[in-house]
Amino acid sequence: MADWKQLFTQVAGNVEEHFDTLKSRLQERIGSSDPLKILPYNGYGTAKKLFLSGRVIEDNGITASSDNDTLWQNLLNIYKRLESDEIPRARVRVLFQGQEQEVITDEEGLFEVKLEVTEPLRQNSADVDDYVDFRQAWHDVELQLLEPQCSHHHEVRATGQVLVPPPSAKFGVISDIDDTVVQTDATDMLRMARVVFLNNARTRLPFEGVAGFYRALQQGATGQENNPIFYVSSSPWNLYDLFTEFFEFQGIPTGPILLRDLGLSKDILLATGHESHKLSKIQPILNLYPELPFILIGDSGQQDAEIYRQVVHDYPGRILAVYIRNVTPEPKRQEAILALAEEVRSAGSQLLLAQDTLAAAMHAVEQGWISSEALQAVRIEKEVDEREPSLFEQIVVQQSDFDI
Repeated sequence: MADWKQLFTQVAGNVEEHFDTLKSRLQERIGSSDPLKILPYNGYGTAKKLFLSGRVIEDNGITASSDNDTLWQNLLNIYKRLESDEIPRARVRVLFQGQEQEVITDEEGLFEVKLEVTEPLRQNSADVDDYVDFRQAWHDVELQLLEPQCSHHHEVRATGQVLVPPPSAKFGVISDIDDTVVQTDATDMLRMARVVFLNNARTRLPFEGVAGFYRALQQGATGQENNPIFYVSSSPWNLYDLFTEFFEFQGIPTGPILLRDLGLSKDILLATGHESHKLSKIQPILNLYPELPFILIGDSGQQDAEIYRQVVHDYPGRILAVYIRNVTPEPKRQEAILALAEEVRSAGSQLLLAQDTLAAAMHAVEQGWISSEALQAVRIEKEVDEREPSLFEQIVVQQSDFDI
């Protein structure tokens, strides 16, 4: 069976690679009807080196979300995201601190670049009012498309941003997104499809109190720590702009968002599996910041508890706590996670199966990771969020706009 699957994957990967190549050559000959754009993904790094990735794709004209978008508009935008046209073998110039590099995109339009830091980076500092500008941890990298030339005869540029945790940071946070930050119902395919396809960044709902809790974790016990937050999800990279817009609208702290490619390759079918994908994104973060402990946040719907148990085992003494949001009512799943909690405890960490955000925030206060004032803010925000219509109620109301 393994040999058959490997053969099928290689054949499917070859088919997609040849199709992408043929499509690219055809576009080079007749030109593209859509303008091109560079889509940088938030990167991360240290005072010595920065890592940034992104894609060169056709600009399909995805419109910004609004509260009044119809279901048809949301569906059209999702279609445009999933039907993205990547540009392979594109040449991109990367500029940072007077340095210049040139990178070439792969068959999926992806580029990755490592930058050496030659000059000291600006440091976060509080003013006389003890105000900390958390944006000071971000550093700009300029990007310019060299080839192919845009058929619309304008220069294609973009600015990527890289997060460098400041010396004030006491810990980092790695969080899942679906059913951890945003309500998705990932355990029910039909409900999840309705959420993803029929909602936008403004109508998708966060879990109650999430924005306040993540801000509290970023601020830390003193309010000035500027602890970095990384988001790791098995959602496709095509939804990247949807997540960034959602975080901004909801007031959730910005951080690198590490998604996965759903394309086929010669070695991997539908990219990587949920567990291997997440581990492949989490491990480099922990390796890059060996002196920084981490808090891991996920949900009970998929395999977050098992993945994080593995991380605790592989990085002894590095994981302060694992918070798992309970989104599955099945007693067997809860029992399985509680058994994992014992394994995590034996490994020197702790796993909390939390019924809501407030339970995790209360634990964080007890451990001295966030302030008691921040806990009160989370409690108030949770109460406000609970007055919003539920995700199911919101979809039902919008069904009147979706007559098929």
